[in-house]
Amino acid sequence: MDLGRTVVRGVVGPLFVGHGTQKLFGWFGGHGPEATGGFFESLGLRPGRRHALAAGGAETAAGVLITLGFLTPVATALVSGVMATAIQRVHGKKGPWMSDGGYEYNAVLVAVALALADEGPGRPSLDAALLPRFRGPGWALAAAGAGVGGALLATAERAPAPSMPRQEDQITFAGDQVSADGSTREPSPAEAS
Repeated sequence: MDLGRTVVRGVVGPLFVGHGTQKLFGWFGGHGPEATGGFFESLGLRPGRRHALAAGGAETAAGVLITLGFLTPVATALVSGVMATAIQRVHGKKGPWMSDGGYEYNAVLVAVALALADEGPGRPSLDAALLPRFRGPGWALAAAGAGVGGALLATAERAPAPSMPRQEDQITFAGDQVSADGSTREPSPAEAS
């Protein structure tokens, strides 16, 4: 038995499940998807409810995977993604210390996940039994990169979709006439002159 890694998984995994289910279901004193979504909207994460469900799902899945010691690099990518988003949108500007609302805790969680992906989740775990080669520095770095890259893509500001032109803004080509229903017709000889 690998005591240290088993203890880490037994603490971090279930706490991450709890953190995720706070967002998903309002369990453990959480606010659920609606209130969490409202908070996410205030951070510029729109639509907020969808971001809340994605974050809660990622945290819950990561927690389950860490607890089981299964697909540990996938769990690392999920942890890295949600923690990178938390740092980017909330904690980064407050400095490192948690006492000031900083990113200290987020960084520790990413480091723990990276260590597990690098060294493996230990024994007993599903990875040790089924996927013993699914670990190492390459997997750890790829997982962290995927998590941070995914977070950046998911939180990128997008330009608003172009709006459809109003009826009065529609363009006519070669003398075509546009009717009120948007269909076009060729002009009559009298209109063409």
